Amino acid sequence: MHGGVITAVLDETIGRAINIGEYDMEIPSVWGVTVELNVQFHKPVPLDVELTAVGRITEERERFFEGTGELLLPSGDVAASCVGKYVKLDLTQITDFDPVALGWQVYE
Repeated sequence: MHGGVITAVLDETIGRAINIGEYDMEIPSVWGVTVELNVQFHKPVPLDVELTAVGRITEERERFFEGTGELLLPSGDVAASCVGKYVKLDLTQITDFDPVALGWQVYE
């Protein structure tokens, strides 16, 4: 898998982790917009296999948050890891689509 695709998956996973506490809301109120991202590639990622992306918030302030994430291979090995910094923006300021209608879900 191309490193840019791996980076995008990890970026989205960490950026959306800020919504974990909002799973009972119809539309998440906060969106993470990337400020800084550092990705490390540990193993090749094959195509046509099921991968797991894990993201977590490691620090949260009023306007910013930081997080980490990993892309896991079917064996459980870490293929890539990431550290990111994000600014919090109100989702309604960036878009007018309905994430619930698109089937977005948050798993704890």
